[in-house]
Amino acid sequence: MSRKDPCQKQACEIQKCLQENNYLESKCEAVLQEMRKCCARYPKGRSICCSGFEREEREREKVKLTAEGISPPPPQ
Repeated sequence: MSRKDPCQKQACEIQKCLQENNYLESKCEAVLQEMRKCCARYPKGRSICCSGFEREEREREKVKLTAEGISPPPPQ
């Protein structure tokens, strides 16, 4: 039996908020932040719902390193 995704509730809240607000992400920043907090609590790969947020974090880190003149690590 598979385990329940620990961030599924937050993912559902994001979908609900986006639907209620005509898919304007700016109107859902609070629920998006809650999802980021949830994803940060679990090891990478533990929550399938976090996969997009993990990719977002990798991209943000890559931009930061590039701006600092450091070569980012190769993709995994």
